[in-house]
Amino acid sequence: MSEPIVLNGKDLNLNDLVRIARGGRGVRISENAEARMEKSRGLVDEWVRNGERIYGVTTGFGALSGVTISYEDTRALQKNILLSHAAGMGDPLDEDVVRAMIALRVNDFCRGNSGLRLSTIRLLADVLNSGMVPLVPEKGSVGASGDLVPMAHLSLVLIGEGEAWVNGKRMPGAEALKTCGLEPIDLESGEGLALINGTQLMAALGSLAVYDAINLCKHADIAASMSLEVLMGTRAAFDERIHLARPHKGQIKAAQNMLRITNNSEIISSHKDCSKVQDAYTLRCSPQVHGASWDALGYVDGIMHTEMNASTENPLIFPDTQTFLSGGNFHGQPLALACDFLSIAVSELANISERRIERLVNPQLSGLPAFLIEDGGLHSGFMIAQYAAAALVSENKVLAHPASVDSIPTSANKEDHVSMGAWAARKCRSIVANVEEVLAIELLSAAQAIDLFTNLKAGEGTMAAYQVIRGQVDYLTKDRFLSSDIARVKALLKNHRIVDAVEKTVGELY
Repeated sequence: MSEPIVLNGKDLNLNDLVRIARGGRGVRISENAEARMEKSRGLVDEWVRNGERIYGVTTGFGALSGVTISYEDTRALQKNILLSHAAGMGDPLDEDVVRAMIALRVNDFCRGNSGLRLSTIRLLADVLNSGMVPLVPEKGSVGASGDLVPMAHLSLVLIGEGEAWVNGKRMPGAEALKTCGLEPIDLESGEGLALINGTQLMAALGSLAVYDAINLCKHADIAASMSLEVLMGTRAAFDERIHLARPHKGQIKAAQNMLRITNNSEIISSHKDCSKVQDAYTLRCSPQVHGASWDALGYVDGIMHTEMNASTENPLIFPDTQTFLSGGNFHGQPLALACDFLSIAVSELANISERRIERLVNPQLSGLPAFLIEDGGLHSGFMIAQYAAAALVSENKVLAHPASVDSIPTSANKEDHVSMGAWAARKCRSIVANVEEVLAIELLSAAQAIDLFTNLKAGEGTMAAYQVIRGQVDYLTKDRFLSSDIARVKALLKNHRIVDAVEKTVGELY
């Protein structure tokens, strides 16, 4: 077993979050974080004993915040908030998203601003470490007052309610706890609200999308390089002087990547003295288009990193000054805008990729056999692969419409502006999945075209990518079930095998 990742509320990073969410790594709470939590909880207990009026601790919630709750009813209040707010709908969230949500929630609590008991936070960490996956419906959050609905479903297992998966078997929450050797708890004052009042669904989806988008940007540079070669393009447009004259960081990175990937290409060298003056935009402007997505990704990555090490509940406890304050850190607007931006940026990778696929399969544009098949007419080759890419790109254009420009008031107009950040993040995840398919089609098509250049070698990075693809998918000599070929290349893309091979050959892609 790998060592657990230590959470302290301050320095969780994207790679560690992915190791937890997808790699099965456990977590451990740092000693300093435990001390902060216990200090905050001691203050909450003292304030409750003294009859302090604290939102969600000794009052109702939302529009019912004016209702005072007696000391005797504070436990029932906390249980009721989980039960009443667990109103989600739709398919269950994927396991990696739920695991990321739990890790982010625990890390949030490690900052010591929640007032939860240490035992409650430890149980939440134990749920993650046990491999249990609470059932969390994907729909129901408006992205303000946090992700109340999904966080309520996630937290139900702590009190023996709700449902969860253990070893792939779906079961009631109480049974899941028992199977994992854990026991349910009774929530104390303020704990129900603290468990659900955060942005962890948005942050989990957004962070995982960022990780996947980094992989997509690298593959987009690889796919464009492969297409450039077989479409008899030139590397001149990637000259460093061009990009330093317009020094956007992403543009410079993409151009450098493509230069290195196509280095020592015999295909490109074979036509260096041809009469063509300039390539089409989908080739010549790849660094500008991909680079803009790289830059957008850098911005979104920064937002997600900030959020995964932030306190997002309400009220916030400040143990050093022995005070509590009500605010709005649960509002998902920063994440909503970021996820919408990332959706647009990633969609553009597919937009330009699909146009390169069209150039590859269209003999009037490529000079290659129609639809990349040598016995065209009897065989359709990659004709319909381009159709499929076009369908995905069209779908992305609808999904990329920003969710963050919408707001529907909730809670009797008490919560009169919401972010719709959960929908922004869910759409972003769908777009990322579609772009993986489109880039897989381009990589597969470009590999097919390389085989048509029987006497010339492609560039160093291009050949590395080609060889990985050919290790899983044979050259298409006649029509066959193409969907499985696309799926195999997509799997190579998702598990980083293509990028790893290229980076081993030409160095790390930025």
